[in-house]
Amino acid sequence: MVTGWGIVDCEGSRLRYVASGVVKAGRGELGARLALVHAALGEVIALHAPEALSLERNFLAANVQSAFRLGEARGVAMAAAASRGLSLCEYTPATIKKAIVGHGRADKASVQIAVVRLLGLAHHPQADEADALAAAACHGLRIPYQNKLAAALLGRRVRVVPRR
Repeated sequence: MVTGWGIVDCEGSRLRYVASGVVKAGRGELGARLALVHAALGEVIALHAPEALSLERNFLAANVQSAFRLGEARGVAMAAAASRGLSLCEYTPATIKKAIVGHGRADKASVQIAVVRLLGLAHHPQADEADALAAAACHGLRIPYQNKLAAALLGRRVRVVPRR
């Protein structure tokens, strides 16, 4: 079991790489591996104090067991974030790819290359690490848009017309 993580600072539309890595839980009893992921992500959160956790919303797995394991790891990540007061933001894979690469059907190699360029990385992150950085960067790029949309909706009166 390998879980990627990435921390990106966002100032307006500018993104800055902070840190990233992977948690390798190896083989063995599932509960112990999930506890290791939870503890490692808790340490990352404590060290870097992010404001939000950004996750890929859904995933197509090659088989049912892979889908179950991914769901369990996502749940552990959500629990680690929630226990430390982080907000949760989920994006579909297509949304992340469109924000990072420019189209929603990009392959993993294209995402890795785009993450390196977008964040000015000196190293090429592992696939899971690049995916985590892409999700974080996607959230950072969407924040200004979401804030403008929320402000526009708050400043506008919405009139509900009943159907007849």
